[in-house]
Amino acid sequence: MAASAPMPHGTGFPAEGRCGYYVEKKKRFCRMVVAAGKRFCGEHAGAAEEENARKRILCPLDPKHTVYEDQLAKHLKKCNSREKPKPDFFIQDINAGLKDETEIPEKLVPISFLSEEQMENLIKKLRKASEGLNSTLKDQIMSHPALHDALNDPKNGDSATKHLKQQASILGNIEKLKLLGPRRCFVEFGAGKGKLSHWVDIALKDAEKVHFILVEKVTTRFKVDGKHRKKNSVFERLQIDIQHLCLNKIPLLSKEKLPVVGIGKHLCGVATDLALRCLVETYAASCEERNEEPLAKRVKNDKTEKEINTLAKEGNEKNIPEKWTPVAGIVIALCCHHRCDWRHYVGKEYFRALGLGAVEFHYFQRMSSWATCGMQKTSLEASNISTKRKDKQNDGSEEHDDGGYRITDDSTESLPGFLNVEEKKKIGHLCKLLIDQGRINYLQQKGFNPALQYYTDPLVSLENVLLTALPNHSSSPETTA
Repeated sequence: MAASAPMPHGTGFPAEGRCGYYVEKKKRFCRMVVAAGKRFCGEHAGAAEEENARKRILCPLDPKHTVYEDQLAKHLKKCNSREKPKPDFFIQDINAGLKDETEIPEKLVPISFLSEEQMENLIKKLRKASEGLNSTLKDQIMSHPALHDALNDPKNGDSATKHLKQQASILGNIEKLKLLGPRRCFVEFGAGKGKLSHWVDIALKDAEKVHFILVEKVTTRFKVDGKHRKKNSVFERLQIDIQHLCLNKIPLLSKEKLPVVGIGKHLCGVATDLALRCLVETYAASCEERNEEPLAKRVKNDKTEKEINTLAKEGNEKNIPEKWTPVAGIVIALCCHHRCDWRHYVGKEYFRALGLGAVEFHYFQRMSSWATCGMQKTSLEASNISTKRKDKQNDGSEEHDDGGYRITDDSTESLPGFLNVEEKKKIGHLCKLLIDQGRINYLQQKGFNPALQYYTDPLVSLENVLLTALPNHSSSPETTA
């Protein structure tokens, strides 16, 4: 039997408890549930004859829905699109750095618009500023037993294996610096799914008092930190931009007073500078101000260095009054120098000492993408992979799927024709090195002993530089607690 035709407007009845408004376009009644004693849903009440006296307007917070005009004030207090109260650890622009409007020109032309003479002058400045810098970094490609089974899993694809190798090497470097131990708080910046913290937790096994703070500004799917149920480790995820994060306002840190280890895998351009300032200036400096007498000084008053070393060798950890510092170490895999920003950059002082400023920095950070320009795929392949990367970003993936080459993105501009591919790559690497050297100088000025090294093979990832730093009193990894 053929189905009956839809009821015309004004005839028939809507389903029980459903809106009585007939949708002409769909040739059926609205199926929205209505409030008790009402004939029409909220969306159609204004159009219905019995509700003509009350006007519905677009919500000013989100025009995708409407609200009764006479109930607007009440609605704004409970609307899901309202601005939520900020947590105590949110302090606007606390890690942003000083903004000097006079330094940054209003508009800088793209690299492709520069004349050959202008380009040559920039490259001369770059080479002069880079004189004396060691462009060949030390190889510190390592691994860790915690990832042995995962690395040898035959079900892994190329992408999974690539990321596991990087995580294993970062973990190996953390252990080499003697940062992989109990009574620490690991803060993972740009945490994404939280996989780096996941492996650190596995490597620590049953270590006491281990906390993890995972910082990520976007909502992330398929997180792994929620799967950890160990008694001795605590995971806390903060959805906040690093630019506004004040670590000493986090109850976990202010209560436990544990030394912090800042970690990150492929922390993009500006995020690295924000994370360094967050750790070194916002957190460490404020902790030192609160302490009337530094703990390291109290250690020397209580026990001699010889006694402390003897206790350490005996493994009597509970009785060791460590030379505690707020930030025990930093281990960050660097990435995407073309996404740096002069305002947030921590190496401004270093650049100024070389006679460089905001303009040079702008072009150097753009030119840094040339470091991988010789590895570009065809335009069709790049288009396909770029689409995949966008899909991964929508899934909240923190990983950079460079697959051994860098895909040209919006930041990469037309390259000058008077340079060949190899020359461009060398210039790109110099730009990256100079920007990273500014970070090294910044950490040195703040009382740290920093270093740059290659932590993975370029066939695994072209973004293969690891930044590490220890407080000066722990300059030798062997003496670091």
